[in-house]
Amino acid sequence: LRANVLADEQSTDVCYTGVCGVGGVAIASVAVISPPADFKKVPDRECEDIEAEVESFQNALQAVRRKIKVVSRMLARSLKDQEHELFEVYMRMLDDNALAGEIIARIREGQWAQGALKYVIRQHVQAFEIMDDPYLRERATDIRDLGRRVLAELQQTQTQARTYADATVLVAEEVTATMLAEVPVDKLQAIVSIRGSSNSHAAILARSMGIPTVMGAVDFPYTRMEGREIIIDGHLGHIYVNPSADLYHHYEQVIIEEANFSKELEVLRDLPAETRDGHTVSLLVNTSLPIDVSRSLEQGAEGVGLYRTEVPFMIKEHFPSEQEQIDCYRTQLEGFAPRPVTMRTLDIGGDKSLPYFPIEEDNPFLGWRGIRVTLDHPEIFLVQIRAMLKANEGLNNLQILLPMVTHVSEVDEALTLIDQAYQEILEEGCQVDKPPVGVMIEVPAAVYQASQLAAKVDFISVGSNDLTQYLLAVDRDNPQVADLYHALHPAVLAALQQIVDAGKMANIPVSLCGELASDPAGALLLMAMGYDTLSMNAAGLPKVKSALRNFTLQQAQTMLQDALAKSNSDQVEELVKESMEAAGLNRLHSHVVKLKAKS
Repeated sequence: LRANVLADEQSTDVCYTGVCGVGGVAIASVAVISPPADFKKVPDRECEDIEAEVESFQNALQAVRRKIKVVSRMLARSLKDQEHELFEVYMRMLDDNALAGEIIARIREGQWAQGALKYVIRQHVQAFEIMDDPYLRERATDIRDLGRRVLAELQQTQTQARTYADATVLVAEEVTATMLAEVPVDKLQAIVSIRGSSNSHAAILARSMGIPTVMGAVDFPYTRMEGREIIIDGHLGHIYVNPSADLYHHYEQVIIEEANFSKELEVLRDLPAETRDGHTVSLLVNTSLPIDVSRSLEQGAEGVGLYRTEVPFMIKEHFPSEQEQIDCYRTQLEGFAPRPVTMRTLDIGGDKSLPYFPIEEDNPFLGWRGIRVTLDHPEIFLVQIRAMLKANEGLNNLQILLPMVTHVSEVDEALTLIDQAYQEILEEGCQVDKPPVGVMIEVPAAVYQASQLAAKVDFISVGSNDLTQYLLAVDRDNPQVADLYHALHPAVLAALQQIVDAGKMANIPVSLCGELASDPAGALLLMAMGYDTLSMNAAGLPKVKSALRNFTLQQAQTMLQDALAKSNSDQVEELVKESMEAAGLNRLHSHVVKLKAKS
């Protein structure tokens, strides 16, 4: 097949673009996998024998459970234990008190099994698809996949066994976790999903397996690609069809260089993020799930800079009890102990709402969200704080972070409630230190009140993704204006400098969570500003550490001064690129990327 590609005189290097799901490069043959069944073809129909329909559904459910267990075993050797737990999440979705219970109730109302399944699955898919949080929004994919698999069993759909090329790229309209097992692990070289994002469970598993992945490649004509050899550049989110000999050979060399570079980065895992002139920065991770613990520690994480507590709220059909929250938080705190774990209090609102606590607004980004919601419902806030404090007993590595703060009075009110919760658990016999409390600066108002906020709390954490969005008045998920969203905009850099200066004046630590922290060049600029701690996705740790260890603080400060003097983002990009190349770090900054937030 390669010979055919190279001999084709009509090669045009056609490129289709998606988004990076997992970095890396591969050259492989396309294998298109279709969904096992289609809900669009299921009519509404009343059933004549309710018990027979219930039995039919339960039999289909058991068949799907068995197949998921088989898939789980097939991938067991390729996944770490905690990534492997994602299949337990699938199994729990099929429990009687989850999707299955709702479907059976629908059948007992007189709907036939296929129609009841379609109705319940669509209701849940629609509820998740409108959510703002990217991770939670991607759960719609899992629910849709499970529904299709149950439907296939109800319809007695048979799938034919197929063979795969030694180097295969799995392509589907919406790649799911269960699809990954359909291609032998030793042959799966890359993944392309027409829909979906880097927050999907398929992307999470692909990261664990180290498989280059492109998500959201909506223009890729995948139905005409079966068996064709293509090039996948996961870093850029590019898919090349009909490559020229030059492009083909270029990517062959890139694959070799990346393999060698990965080996070099592995030796940095247990080394500090220390510059050549002795300045140290703490590198932490952003987490949401139990599976993040092992992956983060294996990359050398020094703790958690942002744990998103809303995730356990989303997988429930009701507010989780205090004990349920304790169990969830304890997993994170124990997993990283004695390293610090910063837990952000419940950050919901707008279109990031809970199914059992709906919030509908015309402008959710400027509405009832974050600390505004929980202060209006102190009963929710108090239970969560109590759970955090109790989970911290015997560990004392908890830090509490307040999101979406715009007024100093909000901090005062939150601190009063935290004091109340702390006194309550002490009276109940819990022995735990009172944890540090910080504020998340992610709106412009907080930038200008950073000094007043710093006087109230123990630390500051900057949410650079939202802050950039608000400063530039750009919706980062709107393709019409996405090019205007830029984390290296001079105004953004000036705001970040103002925040860290306020923290230093108050003599408290200042950290930053966001995509800017995971970019090696961005990390150098933040270090130069004075940020003590950077928090990012685990995958970004090795390259950031490599950049810091091969730069001096003085070099970074010079680069920052020059960047702050620029008038536009393009000038900053060019400066950063030149500075990285001059330091011999072109492998860490081989192309200038407009940093688009993913979470």
